[in-house]
Amino acid sequence: MEARPVSRAGAYAHRLFSKLSFVSAFLLLSSLCVDAYVPGIAPTDYIRGQQVEVQTASLQSVQGVLPVDPYQSNAPFCRPEKIEVEENNLGQILLADRVKNTPFEVHRIVGFEIVPYSIEHIETPDGSVLCAPRDSGETGSGAAPEPPKTRAALSEEPFLLGSSDKISFTYDVVWQHSNTPWSQRWDAYLKNARDNPIIHWFSIVNSLVVVLLLTGIVAMILLRVLYRDIAKYNELLVDEEEAEETGWKLLHGDVFRKPAHSTVLAALAGSGVQLVGMAFVTVIFAGLGVFSPSYRGSILQAVLLLWTFMGAAAGYTSARLYKMFKSTNWKMTTIRTALVFPGVVFAVFFLLNLVLWMQRSSAAVSFSALVFLLLLWFGISTPLVFLGAYFGFKQQPISLPVRINKIPRQIPQQPWFMQPILSCIVGGALPFGAMFTELFFLFSSIWQHRFYYLFGFLFLVLVILCVTCAEISITFVYFQLVCEDYLWWWRSFLCSASSGFYVLLYAVYYYHSRLKLTHATGALIYFGYSFIMAYACFILTGAIGFIASFFFLRKIYGSIKVD
Repeated sequence: MEARPVSRAGAYAHRLFSKLSFVSAFLLLSSLCVDAYVPGIAPTDYIRGQQVEVQTASLQSVQGVLPVDPYQSNAPFCRPEKIEVEENNLGQILLADRVKNTPFEVHRIVGFEIVPYSIEHIETPDGSVLCAPRDSGETGSGAAPEPPKTRAALSEEPFLLGSSDKISFTYDVVWQHSNTPWSQRWDAYLKNARDNPIIHWFSIVNSLVVVLLLTGIVAMILLRVLYRDIAKYNELLVDEEEAEETGWKLLHGDVFRKPAHSTVLAALAGSGVQLVGMAFVTVIFAGLGVFSPSYRGSILQAVLLLWTFMGAAAGYTSARLYKMFKSTNWKMTTIRTALVFPGVVFAVFFLLNLVLWMQRSSAAVSFSALVFLLLLWFGISTPLVFLGAYFGFKQQPISLPVRINKIPRQIPQQPWFMQPILSCIVGGALPFGAMFTELFFLFSSIWQHRFYYLFGFLFLVLVILCVTCAEISITFVYFQLVCEDYLWWWRSFLCSASSGFYVLLYAVYYYHSRLKLTHATGALIYFGYSFIMAYACFILTGAIGFIASFFFLRKIYGSIKVD
């Protein structure tokens, strides 16, 4: 019985198929995961008669993406004698979620009936609003005598107020004993966020089908095509016609040739690694309940800090690629890595904030907050990028399995189905399809102020997104090499990165189908932040596809014999 030769590519294909099968099994077993949270605010004990502080935050509306300060708006809300702003974290500042005190007096009294405490609003000729407790006959600064009693009329249908109509605001305080422990007080809100889990599971199952299909394609390439081709290629054949090289093997002397704009590609790959690390750590910590929903702005603050400290990974990655490309300007590569993502984001954010300043909106970020963001960027993130680049330059260059020919090979005319634009259109559609459903819920949470705490689903979608980007880029790069086109570097990046364009197109669709914005400023803010999200998705998915394709080619070209 004759032994059949087994190449290293065949063994690698088997290992890769096993790993992909493990990933699929892991995703299926992850269906048992649940979201948790750790209470972020300790309960406060009150003694009998002690005043309970009532606070207010910004006003939100589904017809406007800009929050409104209740004390700076035209709404006749009572203002305290001295407005005090609670110390906010960075996330609250950027979200314009400023917590302030109110004039309402609430005392912890249990054991007898509470008399409803009403506030009457009276607008003076100069436009100011006077407030007075209905049970108080005293007047003073900011108070008015009790007005005469008025009749209240109830209407089930909505109606428009006339120019002379006024609204009287009242509030009642009723103390009720609750048997729900403090640690479970948020469960009702989390349950509402999980009311329709079937939609998420349906999306994940569809995405898994796509992942398994792509896994089958990659496995078929490795287990059948590559195994057969490499086994024949490594045999000592006598017939010159049988020994003639065909397809992707012809490109072994050009496949790792330095691409155009190599420093830009290295910077984008480094920034993508930084975003991938930030995304995974944030979602994992959020799923474990580290970011309590009671701690407002904590997730956005964590995103900024994690991105800042992931700068070392960005610098290390770009430096390793720079050294492999044998480029000549390491400082420019490192600076580009530190600027390529945050530079664009900060420029867009500053322009949007400038518009808010001109509109005198309460959503505008203060100058001190902008300075703090710049300190995070240039004071921490950029030095960490240079630190990571320093350790990257200390490493040996990434070894290439084949030598590069001095004379570039001529690329034949490519078939219509391998045109770059078509590859980007198809390549970006599959990653976008993997995250489409969760993207809808994220948009609803951000722009329609709905509660979102489905980080278990979000983690699964993030894993599926990474696997999809890697496999779709590998597939397109392989078929590109089969057509004897060795300019795969940028194609591997743009093939999966084009999902960012789909995110931007979806933002346009969501704007016309879901939002009811009445002001041009709100639309400008919406599309500005949507562009930032799409740009982050562009870099993140592109880096995944590029790095996966690079290691794929290192393995398959390292498995053939080259004279």
